[in-house]
Amino acid sequence: QVQLVESGGGLVQAGGSLRLSCAASGRTFSNDRMGWFRQAPGKEREFVAAISWGGINTYYADSVKGRFTISRDNTKNMVYLQMNSLKPEDTAVYYCAAPEKFYSDYHRFDYWGQGTQVTVSS
Repeated sequence: QVQLVESGGGLVQAGGSLRLSCAASGRTFSNDRMGWFRQAPGKEREFVAAISWGGINTYYADSVKGRFTISRDNTKNMVYLQMNSLKPEDTAVYYCAAPEKFYSDYHRFDYWGQGTQVTVSS
């Protein structure tokens, strides 16, 4: 079965950086787009970033563009999210996501990890 395990969250001051990691297992993900989402308290889960199977194409929410970078290592079945210039509004639980199959919509995913908490203090 598909399993996604996030790590790397924590408490950081505004302006700081964190790097999230996602370990994917259960099948080969090298042919799949992978993504990151987040959910802040009292809000719906929202798209953060996605990366194509080869890492050539990346997609970002406007709120994180220029500050966050998604990357992947297909040899290790890992996906990363480098977060720089963090803001208090980035505080949320961050989730790694994988699709069941190819979708043209890069926001569409079927599998989710349990999440890692990111807290940015002002």
